[in-house]
Formats: sequence, C-alpha cells, structure tokens
Amino acid sequence: MTARVLVVDDIIPNLKLLEARLTAEYFDVVTATNGLEALEICERGECDLVLLDVMMPGMDGFEVCRRLKSNPETLHLPVVMVTALDQTADRVRGLEAGADDFLTKPIDEIALIARVRSLARLKFVMDELRNRAETSASLGVSNAIPHALGGGEGGRILLVEDRPNSAQRILTALRGRYEVDVEADAHQALFTATERDYELIVVSLGLSDFDGLRICSQLRSLDRTRHTPILMLADLEDRQRILRGLDLGVNDYLVRPIDANEIVARARTQVRRKRYADALRSNVQTAMELAVIDSLTGLNNRRYLETHLLGLMEQAGRHSRPVSVMILDIDFFKKVNDTYGHDAGDEVLKIFAARVKHKVRGGDLMCRMGGEEFVVVMPDTRLAVAQAVGERVRAAVATSPFPINNGERAIAVTVSIGVSQSMGGESTDAFLRRADQALYLSKNSGRNRVTGAAA
Repeated sequence: MTARVLVVDDIIPNLKLLEARLTAEYFDVVTATNGLEALEICERGECDLVLLDVMMPGMDGFEVCRRLKSNPETLHLPVVMVTALDQTADRVRGLEAGADDFLTKPIDEIALIARVRSLARLKFVMDELRNRAETSASLGVSNAIPHALGGGEGGRILLVEDRPNSAQRILTALRGRYEVDVEADAHQALFTATERDYELIVVSLGLSDFDGLRICSQLRSLDRTRHTPILMLADLEDRQRILRGLDLGVNDYLVRPIDANEIVARARTQVRRKRYADALRSNVQTAMELAVIDSLTGLNNRRYLETHLLGLMEQAGRHSRPVSVMILDIDFFKKVNDTYGHDAGDEVLKIFAARVKHKVRGGDLMCRMGGEEFVVVMPDTRLAVAQAVGERVRAAVATSPFPINNGERAIAVTVSIGVSQSMGGESTDAFLRRADQALYLSKNSGRNRVTGAAA
C-alpha cells in the first residue's frame, strides 16, 4: 500500500534520511522544514500521513499537531511525532496534542515502515468514510460530518489480561475515566467482546494459555468487533510480534512497564478516533437508508423496488415459481389535499401504509412509488391469491374512516387496486405495466375495487 507521507524536520540530513527510507518502500514523500510550511501542505490535502519532528525553531511539533487536530479539514490526518525525547512525559504530551504515535530517534526502520503502513490503511478507510459522508451531507440526506474529535473519555473498555497485578494497575489508571471489564480467559473474551459495545479492546500479548495475536486477528475478522480499536500490551522482547500485530490491523501498542498517564492518553486517542469514525459511518448508513426509504411512510421507495423485483423475477424464472404484484392508488387523493390541506394528506398516507402493511404477509414487500401510489410485491403467490389479498386490503381501507388533523375529524378513504402475476422471463416494466393497466380498469369501473390481469 502506498501513501503520500509528509516529513517535517528542520535538519536537512534527517529529512533526507527519512525520505530515502520511505521512498525505498514505494511511499511518495513530501517534505517541509518548518511548522507553517507543514500546515499549509496539510491544508491543501497534499499528504496522507505526517511524520513530525518535535524540536523545531519557531513552532514546535506539539503546536503543529495541536493545530492539525483542531482544524476540521486536517483532524483526520494521522500524525507520528519523531523525537530524540524518550521520556514518558514527552510521549504523553504528544498524545495529548493529538498525535497517533511516537517514534524515538534513532528510528528503527522496520518499526517506522510498519507504523506508516498501519496508519496509511487507517487514513484510506477514513477518507472513504469522509467522502461518502460529505457527499451525503451536500445532498441534504444526512447530517454534516463532525468537525471535532471530541473528548475521548467515558465509555467501556475490555481488558484481556490474565496477570492480576498488571490488570489491577491498568484498572487503577483508567478508573474514573472509563468503565473497564477484565477478562482473563481468552476464549471467553471473544464472546464478551461481541456481547457489549466496547470502544476499545486492550489485549495482552503475554497471556499464559493463548496467543494474544490470534485474539487480535479473530477480533478483526468478526463483524461486531471489526471496527473496534485494539491496543496491544507487549514486553520489550515482543518487537516482532508487535510489528506482526500492526500488520494484522491492531491500532496501537504499549510496552511494559506501563505508565498510567500513557495508557490513559493512548486510550483517549483511540476512543476519540473510533467515535469520529462511528459518526461518519452513521451518516453514511443514514444516507444509504434514505436512498431506498420513503421518509414519510417508512416504506421502501421505487429505487429499492426495481432492484428487489428484478431479483425476484429472475428467481421465478429459474424455479418456475409465480410472483405477483399489486399496485394501489388512493381514490380522489387530490381532493383530500385540496379540502383538508397537505398535512392531512400526509396523515392519510401514513395511516394507509400502516393498514395495508398490516394486511399483507411478512415476506411481502410494500413500497411507495410516489404520491398516493403504492406497490406490494408477493413472492410465490398466484394471481387468484393475490386478488384475495387485494380484496382484504381494499376492505381494511374502506371500512374504517381515517382520522386527520390530530384526530379532530375522520374522513372516508377508498383504494383502487390492480394485480398481475409473472413466472419470470419478462422485464419488470412489462410486469408492472400489466398491473397498472388492471389498476386503470378498477378506476374506470367505479373505483374502490380490485382487478386482476393475467399474463
């Protein structure tokens, strides 16, 4: 996987060294020698990831990172701080500024490439979510994308650790900020992870009876936990396993002995990023639903009908099984709108949809075609049965007045219905056209009736 990496360092030899290492791994490299230049490059969208030196004249790396993470246009950019400072307090300061990781000079080349690849994957996923969310927001079908990462505290964490002393230290560090569940049994941990909504899973690589990396791999393969951040706890000698974990999709790691402030900072970083990604996914999901759902009635719309019906007709043709459709049109609906207002008309449409849905089978598909016209698709249903269902629907609509204006009055409503059957082997347009012709026969014959059209 390639990516555009921005390397920021005021010392030219350091800049050239990192550029050479990354270029050898087929990354595209952009360089900057000061904080302002780096901010401008990021704001123009010319990089996917930032390797940021801490000690620079003027604006140091901490300030550059803070500005990147406070800007809605750049807050999703992964930032790795590169520094000669190796104290825990320095790492915590960087993480609190919003950095995704810390690399200490002299830089381990293998660790550098593993971390860059891992964060590049994360960035590409985030870009796709942002692009879809921005498109949806611009079309007005979902909320605007979030413009901040949020606080990152609160929520639930699962800790998979069978060392009692280690588990207790972590619990003490996180207490008051997160609700932490501890699971010492690795097999049970996988079940526990899928049963509750965790915002972070912390996995020890030093489990006595199970490979911690296997847990990480299994968590990544399960739908329920695929997007949950994973933080590994490792020992100094676990270097190769750490790199392997990053390749498997683990988000971050901590090397023992674990500093309380650092695990809090890393947990906060992962939780903030997850909440941001979840908000983007929610926007995308909302847009997908709105694309196929009629907002007034909650039924599927015409776009969904066309795709669904095509699949059913192909199945009907392969298995010689019938499929029937009903087209329903509310009689004199324009008069309802003209007499009582469009709000009353909306009430009628919602009540109508609920009544019809109550009278058809659970496996039938009801859609709103537009206006006062609806369609019910009935798999494995012959014409005679579909007509009987149509008669049941017609009676349910006609026999009880519809309350409008918040129940202040009730009006009589009737529906005309056309029904047709297909065994496949024709287009959906031809199939629906026959039902539509039957509907016109119902209307021309006095309305409030059901008419069937044979194939």
